[in-house]
Amino acid sequence: MHISVLLKESIESLNIKEDSVIVDCTLGYAGHSSEILKRIPKGYLYAFDQDKEAITFSQKKLSSIAPNFEIIDRNFTFLKEELEKRNQKEVDGILFDLGVSSPQLDEDYRGFSFHKDAPLDMRMDQRKKLTAKTVVNTYSKQDLIHIFQTYGEEKYAKPIAQAIIEYRENKEIETTLELAELVKNNVPFKYRREKHPARKVFQAIRIEVNQELDVFRNALEDAFSFLSIGGRICVITFHSLEDHICKEFVKKNCKVKKELQKLPILPEEYQPKFKEICVIEPTEEEKEKNPRSRSARLHVIERIK
Repeated sequence: MHISVLLKESIESLNIKEDSVIVDCTLGYAGHSSEILKRIPKGYLYAFDQDKEAITFSQKKLSSIAPNFEIIDRNFTFLKEELEKRNQKEVDGILFDLGVSSPQLDEDYRGFSFHKDAPLDMRMDQRKKLTAKTVVNTYSKQDLIHIFQTYGEEKYAKPIAQAIIEYRENKEIETTLELAELVKNNVPFKYRREKHPARKVFQAIRIEVNQELDVFRNALEDAFSFLSIGGRICVITFHSLEDHICKEFVKKNCKVKKELQKLPILPEEYQPKFKEICVIEPTEEEKEKNPRSRSARLHVIERIK
């Protein structure tokens, strides 16, 4: 069962009014969208997802609440294009929940989990060609090291990549447990006891397969261009790479440039258009009930001019 992370905090932070137009960029199994829809009887909800199973489930769930919504069967990288198609020039709130949904992790055949044996897949959109199997069996040693270090922040990226190269000389790596075992056998014993040693490698491959960071960075820029004055964007991140993209945006758009800070009066055109409201972490109670929330952080940013 999927439990939405920071549900209450994110819904409250969106400052929803009954006629708000809200975009949920990561519909999933409609945890956040359901709560949003209940609060906008005179408004409208646009929800993006590319996972067929999640869409089918969420269509039924949201229809049982109200009819004033549309599910857009595309990745949120197409946010700008799809809103323009619908002549939607501005919206009052936008939510990004960047975690992989529990059903995706729990369904063996999707290949996201290092705990269950499955074909190496990891595609959020099953229509895409690139799979985890292609990554581990065809990428060069340098490319594997790069993605493990960059997307997984894995300190043993080099020996893990070397082990993959040597293993695949004899046979293809086909399953999740085959890869997880390979990773485990090529890191120090002490490292294996801390957390599952394949965790960071699997995260890195998933990000590469779905191009998550590039997609998020571009979509975040587009999202802010649609935000009405007083509107808010809420982003739930799950690792430091997503966190860093949020911080980059705050630095660029919510703060006065260093060279202008000493001016007695700041000209209107140099005043920030956005304001960072807060960064919220899960309560100890939520972390205990939902272990997947442990690394989550909620970034809240508002358009002020």
